[in-house]
Amino acid sequence: MPLNSPFLWEQHCCLPLTPAADLGELDRYRRPGGSFVSVNAGYAPHGYDEVVALLADWRPRLDGDDRFVLTRGIGDLDAARDTGRVAVAFDLEDSRPIDGRLDRVREFYDLGVRTMLPTYNTRNAAGGGCLDATDEGLTGYGRDLIREMNAVGMVADGSHCGARTALDVSAVSEKPMIYSHSCMRAVWDHPRNITDEQAKACADTGGVIGITGIGIFLGPNDTSVEAFVRHIDHAVELVGPQHVGLSTDYSFDFADGGDPIADNPDLFDDWFTRWGPIDFTPPEGLFAVEQALRDRGYPDDAVAAILGGNFRRVAAQCWAG
Repeated sequence: MPLNSPFLWEQHCCLPLTPAADLGELDRYRRPGGSFVSVNAGYAPHGYDEVVALLADWRPRLDGDDRFVLTRGIGDLDAARDTGRVAVAFDLEDSRPIDGRLDRVREFYDLGVRTMLPTYNTRNAAGGGCLDATDEGLTGYGRDLIREMNAVGMVADGSHCGARTALDVSAVSEKPMIYSHSCMRAVWDHPRNITDEQAKACADTGGVIGITGIGIFLGPNDTSVEAFVRHIDHAVELVGPQHVGLSTDYSFDFADGGDPIADNPDLFDDWFTRWGPIDFTPPEGLFAVEQALRDRGYPDDAVAAILGGNFRRVAAQCWAG
């Protein structure tokens, strides 16, 4: 690892969604140059009460652990780096916990949620999902939701959305939007991956595409460094290194013996199950990705941008305070 290791921004990982989750696993993201990790706090099966209860358990435990900094603002990222800790915030993979009440966007922001997806795989009140046969785009409510997220400081995320819905997010958002954990469909044709059109529209907002380390999105359950870098290369060639990031979507649920896909078959189809148990790139795998980029001749400033600088820029433009 280079002595001046760049700041790492892990835009999405998944702990078991229970109060008993081992938050100490997040220490695996620690690195000399500092690190931030966004932890999923709920997706389509979870309602308002469940997410609030989960955050009420996790937040004080993180705040009281000297390995972590509970991130409230941009300054906390520097504090974590300077003290050798991991900065932590949260994301929601579906807008169901909002339940039509836009005032809850502010409530969840105050609870540390910095990123939210309108939809997760299938249609809801906000718009269409990536597995829907027909995606009619953001609804009127979905458009209002994106505007409220902009106003509050929460970053809009197009991952898991249908292509039309995600393009609408790019069009409606007046702040940079992101794909927190999505690979490139031109490299591997999977419905969870994004089209070149989506990537360009995201970049036009000033946003970032977080290439994810899930085997079934990188290829036929391929978590090799070569597969990961193929998607990064394509995204960089398409929109430039200033609009590309990393996000493993590492699932500690699976590592702990759980199986959210088997538990929620209505949210997944054969595109998620045909290759057997899903392989994931672990947090430590990002070191190998960084080295592979350097070996391919990526300059230091591009590596630093992809590893974390680009997502940090979006946070600075979007977060309130």
